[in-house]
Amino acid sequence: MSNIRNLGILAGLALSVSVSALNAYASEPTTPPVPPQFPAEGKIKYVSRDSIEEFKALPAYHEPDWVTKNFVDSGKLPPVKDRLPKEPLVFKTDNMVDGIGVYGDTMRHVIGGRPEGWNYGAGQTQGWGGIDIGLSECLTRTAPLFQVEAKDTEPLPNLAKSWDWSPDGHKLTMHLVEGAKWSDGAPFNADDIMFYWDDEVIDPNVSPLGGGASPEAFGEGTTLKKIDDYTVEWTFKDAFPKQYLYTMAYPSFCPGPSHILKPQHPKYSKNTYDQFKNAFPPEFMNMPVMGAWVPVEYRPDDIIVMRRNPYYWKVDEKGNQLPYLNELHYKLSTWADRDVQAVAGSGDFSNLEQPENFVASLKRAAEKTAPARLAFGPRLIGYNMRMNLSANGWGDPDTRGQAIRELNRNEDFRKAVTMGLDRKAIGDSLVKGPFTAIYPGGLSSGTSFYDRNSVVYYPFDLKGAKELLAKVGLKDTDGDGFLNFPAGTEGGKNIEIVLLVNNAYATDKSLAEGVIGQMEKLGLKVILNALDGPKRDDAHYAGRFDWLIQRSSPELASVVQNTEQLAPVGPRTSWQHRAGKDGKVDLMPYEQKMVDIITKFQTSQDNTEKVELMKQYQKVATENVDTVGLTEYPGALIVNKRFSNVPAGTPIFMFNWAEDSVIRERLWVAADKQGKYELFPEQLPGKPGDKGPNN
Repeated sequence: MSNIRNLGILAGLALSVSVSALNAYASEPTTPPVPPQFPAEGKIKYVSRDSIEEFKALPAYHEPDWVTKNFVDSGKLPPVKDRLPKEPLVFKTDNMVDGIGVYGDTMRHVIGGRPEGWNYGAGQTQGWGGIDIGLSECLTRTAPLFQVEAKDTEPLPNLAKSWDWSPDGHKLTMHLVEGAKWSDGAPFNADDIMFYWDDEVIDPNVSPLGGGASPEAFGEGTTLKKIDDYTVEWTFKDAFPKQYLYTMAYPSFCPGPSHILKPQHPKYSKNTYDQFKNAFPPEFMNMPVMGAWVPVEYRPDDIIVMRRNPYYWKVDEKGNQLPYLNELHYKLSTWADRDVQAVAGSGDFSNLEQPENFVASLKRAAEKTAPARLAFGPRLIGYNMRMNLSANGWGDPDTRGQAIRELNRNEDFRKAVTMGLDRKAIGDSLVKGPFTAIYPGGLSSGTSFYDRNSVVYYPFDLKGAKELLAKVGLKDTDGDGFLNFPAGTEGGKNIEIVLLVNNAYATDKSLAEGVIGQMEKLGLKVILNALDGPKRDDAHYAGRFDWLIQRSSPELASVVQNTEQLAPVGPRTSWQHRAGKDGKVDLMPYEQKMVDIITKFQTSQDNTEKVELMKQYQKVATENVDTVGLTEYPGALIVNKRFSNVPAGTPIFMFNWAEDSVIRERLWVAADKQGKYELFPEQLPGKPGDKGPNN
């Protein structure tokens, strides 16, 4: 305990702590210890935003020879120029580290998730691991912005090729890519945008997969309407809310094919909402997408195969239709196996995010014969324990659950919990060495908005934590070592807290077990509820949890993306505090402060003011223990050495996961390095619902 206290003193004092605290107890707040140096961290090469892409027509367009021979010449497909938009999105050569590529080869992924189906807009997971990113395209794009300096940062155009603000800043007119098509050849237009908005985002019975895809995520009172086939108009309550351009990127505004989805929606059919959600199970092949690859094969607990989209609307500067890679594989295994196979060379890509694999991966990557390169980024992976703070009905808790929520809303109880955690031990239990760092909660230390002096950290102090629980009125009345509810609550039974965790990740379960063990020393009985991905997500979004462990969400790393999720600014924006059946959020005073800060941040046009607002946010959030931080560490990108065009210093997670940040549609493999991995060579996606690809 004294060592931790000394580290905190050396690190500097919190804004609210006086000089006399130099001799104070560990339970008094301070700033977190300085993280250990990590020399393996990769360096980013910064570029201007406009050097990445542009929309323009080119003199001529090209595609793989086999597509022309097998499909165009036989009349199965129109010529490539007729499959592209009027002005396709063009990736600029100067931003490609290895330049213009060649066609061919496969990228082999390994994932631990399992697909529910292809109805992303109705909340179905495709299994994660980059599958949905490969299928979905959104109004704007942010993942490549990791290489853009903060002063130049604004979302890149994507399905929305450009936008104009009205003079008063309350209207935003978006111009869509004209002439783009879904992978089945159907036209993409404003009808797809409006279906996603009106019948999925706005419809209270539908919850799109993107956690921020709720009406309030785009601002209170915001409306969207169609002007013509390639123009939509947003109307905002506030002036120039440029913040929402980030919300229009992945994962929150990625429309699906309305010509396929609309006939299954309850508004336009006799289906129930459950039937709509499950209308396109994993076995439904060739689901139309705007992404670069289309699902053509699904073998349960084996593999998902995706083939190139013949209507993909992006090209390089020589007019070569992208992607360069013909096929993507997603082997259905475990997340830990993803790292193992990527390092061994039987997989091609992994976000090394499970610290248990760090040491072995580093040793293998250091060998000259290693098939993969491994590059660590900043400490952008953190884990929070979130307490359910909704006391007015979210998730329909029983009397025990309601009593736990009342405890969660008690500031002294939250402080006792955070003080009862030995974060150094938690980090060391995952991996020894300079990887993990003490993380009190709040913003990631790897974001440019992070200010260590604005973080209020309550060091590990088991004795002080027990004293706070006694102050709350919690005692062990039956002598079994666990604290009991007061006599008038739940009959004075033991306090039992159910901890929700993702069963698919070894790291999540390890952290949960550590929390359970440390809380037992504090006198709190915590019971593990480990659920597989989709069931875990359902329980979370439905509010059926007391506490949950969650890996850092995008807003903690980027701040400017999904910012509304930093506080309960609307009924469904917060991860741990949402509205009950009355549609209202029962905010505590500190939460109202957070809401006010985030609201001001979202509408501010002053970058200096935004930095100051985030300092205020960090202080309020950590001082009041809005979340209980557990540990924080860097991730590493593992890519097979045969792939070209991987940007330098790509973080595994910042604005989005690395599968999006590396811009996979630009990755290529030199002809002499290509492997024979394609399962469906010289084939393209078939008709929606047909089995397998078209040969």
